[in-house]
Amino acid sequence: MKEEPSVILRSAGAALPGAAPLPSRARSGTKRPRVVIVQRRMTHYRLPLFEHLRCLLDAQGVELTVVYGDPKPAEAKTNDGGHLSWGTHVPCRYLVGERFCWQDASAALKGADMVVVTQENNLLFNYLLPIRHRSVKRAFWGHGRNFQSLTSESLSERFKRMLLRSVDWWFGYTELSADVVEQAGFPRQRITVLNNAIDTTTLKRELDSLTPEQIAAARRAHGIPAGPIGVMVASLNKDKRPEFLLEAARLVRQQVPDFQLVLVGEGPEREMIRQAVAGSGGWIHWTGLRKGIEKAELLAMSDLMLNPGKVGLNIVDSLQAGLPMITTDCKTHSPEVSYLRDGENGLITPDSAAAYADTIAALLRDRSRLQALREGCARQAAEISVEQMAQRFCEGITQCLAAPRKR
Repeated sequence: MKEEPSVILRSAGAALPGAAPLPSRARSGTKRPRVVIVQRRMTHYRLPLFEHLRCLLDAQGVELTVVYGDPKPAEAKTNDGGHLSWGTHVPCRYLVGERFCWQDASAALKGADMVVVTQENNLLFNYLLPIRHRSVKRAFWGHGRNFQSLTSESLSERFKRMLLRSVDWWFGYTELSADVVEQAGFPRQRITVLNNAIDTTTLKRELDSLTPEQIAAARRAHGIPAGPIGVMVASLNKDKRPEFLLEAARLVRQQVPDFQLVLVGEGPEREMIRQAVAGSGGWIHWTGLRKGIEKAELLAMSDLMLNPGKVGLNIVDSLQAGLPMITTDCKTHSPEVSYLRDGENGLITPDSAAAYADTIAALLRDRSRLQALREGCARQAAEISVEQMAQRFCEGITQCLAAPRKR
C-alpha cells in the first residue's frame, strides 16, 4: 500500500515511492546534491509546499534552496505575500514598464546541481542560465503556455514553445500543462505532473472544526442576512472579472430575491467593489483578504463558489469546501481548470452574464443537483493536496538528478 505523503514526512529515512536512486556522491556523504528553486516572488499559499518539499528532499539526501524576490507594485496591493524564514531573498528589478524582470540568482547557484525556474518569457535571468551555469541541470516549472493568450501563434507563444524544449526536466501544473509540453516536442518521460495545490489539510481541519453555531455567529458578524450565498474567493483584478460577476449577481437577485453575494480578496478593483457594496442595500458584501479560520467560516456558510473569470488555485478551495464552482467558457483559465469536471463538481456556462445568472439561479433552486455537485467536489478534493504536490515535486527532482543530461 502506498504511503501517504504525511507518513513520508514523518519518516526521515524513508525512500519515496517511484523515486530514482540518487547519484553515488549523495550516498557516500561527500556532498549532498543541491537543488535551487527560483521564484520571482513568494506568496503565502506557496509556503506549505516549500516546507513539505524541504523535508521530503532532506530525507532523500538532497539540499533545497529557495530563492525569491519582490512583487510588482500592483501585486503588492493584493496583500498575498509570504516570507520563507530559511529562503534566500534576491531582489527583483522591473524594467520597461514592468514588462521584464531582472533577478540575479547566480550567487545561490554556486555549487548547485539543479535549478528550477518558472517558465516566463519576461524573466531575463532564465536566458543567462545556459551560458553562465552550464553544468547545472535546468528544469521549467509552469503552465506550458500562456492560457490567457487569445492566440497560440503570437510571437510570444511561439518563442515560449521554442524555449520549453531547452531544459532537462519539466514540472507541469496539471495534466493539461503536461499535454501542452509534450505536444511541443518535449519527452513525456521527463515531465512531472504536480497537480498544483494549496494547503488543503489545514483548510479541511478548519472546516471540520466549525460548529453550526460558529458559522451562524460568523455570518452575523459579517452582517450577512438569511439567504443562499454565492462566494468569490480571489484577487480583485480584471482577470477574475468582478464587474461581470456584479452584473450577473444583480440578475440572480431578480430570480432569487434573498441571494447574497460575498467577495473575499484584495486587489486593484477594490474601489469598484466598495461602491457596489455601498449601493446594494445590504446584499453585496466584501470582507477583504481572509485567511485561516476566517476564510473557512466564509466558505462554510456559502452555497456556491462563483468565478466567471480566470480559474486558478481558488478551485482547490472550492473542492475542499464542497462548493461547486460556477465559471464561464471565457478561454482565459489557468491549467487548474482541469480539476473542474463540468456537471460533476461544478458548471461551465456560456460567456454571458445572463447565461451565468440563469445557471446560478437554477442551481440554487435545485437542491438535489446542488448536493450531487457537492459530492463530486469531495471526490475530486481527495486527489488534490499540497502534500501530494510536494511528493510529486520531490520524485521529479530525484529522477532528474539521477538522469543523464537531456541532449
